[in-house]
Amino acid sequence: MTIAVLRLGHRPARDKRVTTHVALTARAFGADAVLVSTKDAGLERGLRSVTAKFGGPFEVRTGVPWREVVRTWKGAIVHLTMYGEPMEDVLPRIPTDADLLIVVGAEKVPRAVFDLATFNVSVGNQPHSEVAALAVFLDRLLQGAGLRRAFRGRLRVVPSKRGKNVETFES
Repeated sequence: MTIAVLRLGHRPARDKRVTTHVALTARAFGADAVLVSTKDAGLERGLRSVTAKFGGPFEVRTGVPWREVVRTWKGAIVHLTMYGEPMEDVLPRIPTDADLLIVVGAEKVPRAVFDLATFNVSVGNQPHSEVAALAVFLDRLLQGAGLRRAFRGRLRVVPSKRGKNVETFES
């Protein structure tokens, strides 16, 4: 299964840090790619740099036509929204043998997304961060496996009780 996250409504001047966090969360928690509806070469460079340092693979593309991505997606589409069905009710129905597109919004999500999604999923029904929703959803979907992946980059953080321990490897 390939998991891609589609970020809708990214406004580079306003949403740069949050969209970066959406992408980093997607990568760390088990997604294979992030697609952003607005072109942002700086975001692409930054995320490719992280992937080069800490390992991959992880694909990043910005300026994607979201309607075309959603319309042509071969697999289930999960729209994370506080207005959807409870995550616990939906998780058992999400196919694990096909590709998955997870849609997260920045600004108001167009009505068409609600209609085109296979599942409109709420991670709680209170306002909260799309970064948090994505992390919780991916962690529950993959049952923690995303966080256990070995990325094999030039840099590896080694868990330690105190301090920072980073190993450097030649590539």
